[in-house]
Amino acid sequence: MEHHFVGPRYTVGVEEELMILDAGSHDLASAIDRILDSDLEPPSGKVQPELLESVLEIATDPCPDVPTVARELSALRSHVRDRAREHGLDIGASGTHPYARWEDQRVVRDDRYRGLVRQLGFVARQELVFGMHVHVGMAGAEEAIAVANGVREHVPLLIALAANSPLWRGGLTGLMSSRVPIFRAFPRVGLPPRFDGWEDYAARVQRMIDAGMIDDYTYLWYDVRPHPRLGTIEVRAMDSQTRVEHTVALAALIVSLVKLIAERHERGEPSPQQPWELLDENRWLAARHGLDAELLPSGESQRRPVRELTAELLAALGPHARELGCEEQLAGIEDLLDAGNGAARQRMVFESNGDLGELMAEIVATSG
Repeated sequence: MEHHFVGPRYTVGVEEELMILDAGSHDLASAIDRILDSDLEPPSGKVQPELLESVLEIATDPCPDVPTVARELSALRSHVRDRAREHGLDIGASGTHPYARWEDQRVVRDDRYRGLVRQLGFVARQELVFGMHVHVGMAGAEEAIAVANGVREHVPLLIALAANSPLWRGGLTGLMSSRVPIFRAFPRVGLPPRFDGWEDYAARVQRMIDAGMIDDYTYLWYDVRPHPRLGTIEVRAMDSQTRVEHTVALAALIVSLVKLIAERHERGEPSPQQPWELLDENRWLAARHGLDAELLPSGESQRRPVRELTAELLAALGPHARELGCEEQLAGIEDLLDAGNGAARQRMVFESNGDLGELMAEIVATSG
C-alpha cells in the first residue's frame, strides 16, 4: 500500500462537522448547496459537504502549529456563518442537534454517500451526528502505526473531555455523548484493532479490499486511524465542540500526546496494551458520564476520576506542548474542566427551563 508518511512531523489539521440551521427557527436546514454555491472561497482550508444536506464540514489546511490552526478555524467558522446568513441560515456546533429527526433529512447528491445509504440502509440514514477530527503529520509508516496503537488507550479520556451531545430527538438521553452510541451502529467504528506494524496493517486492509468488503481504507471509521494518503494519524473520537477554543485545546492535547508517544516509540519503549474489553468499557463510561466518569487506567485495578487522569496527562504533556508552541492552547483543557464541557453546559441551559429553543439559541450564539 502506498503511503506518504514522510513528514514533517507534528503538522496539525482539524476538521469540524457543523449544523446548517434556519436562522429563525434554528431547525436543521437541507441547504448545503446554498452554502457551497458561491465563487467566494475561504481564506484558507476547505468547506465541503457531508452525508446529509443539513451538515457541512470545514477543514483547515495542514498547519505548522496549533496557533495557526486556531486562526484558520476561527476564519473558517466566520466564513461559513457569513455565507449562511446571506441565505437566511445560520451555523451551530454540537455533537447532535438537540431535537432534529433523521427522517426529515436529505442525503447529498454524491455517489459516495448515496452508495453508503445503499450499503448500510437505515444505519447510514440515522447518522445525524457531528464530530471533529484532528490530523497529525507523521514521518514514517512504522511510527504512524505505533502512534495509532498508543493513542487507543487515551480515546475514552478524549471522549469524556469532548462530550457535547446530551440530547437527541428532543430529550435528554442520560448520556453526555449520545453521538458515540449513535455512530456505533456503523460498521468498522469505535476502537481500532492493534496492528503489529505497517506490513500487518497494509495486509489486513488489503485483504478487506480484495474481498470486496471496503473500497479503500477510508471506509474504516475507527476512533483513531492511520491516513496513508495524507501521511497523518487521524483522531476521530470527539464530538464537535460548540466553542472553537475547546476544539483548539483538544487539538493541542492530541498533537502533544502524539509527540509523547512517538518519542517513546523512538526510544523503543512499548506502549500499554490494555485489553480491548477494558478499553471499550472505558469508552462507554466516558460517553455515559463525561467529565464525571471514572475510568480504569492500564495496569491498575481501580477506576479513577477523569479529572484526576486528565491532570496527570496534562502534567506529562506540558514539556511537549512547550516544544510545539501550544502550551497556551493546551491550557484550554483546564478551562474546560473548570467551567464544564459542552455537554455540561447544554444540560445546565436546558434543565433551567426545559426550553429547546433557548438551548439552540445558546449553541448558535457561542459557536462563533
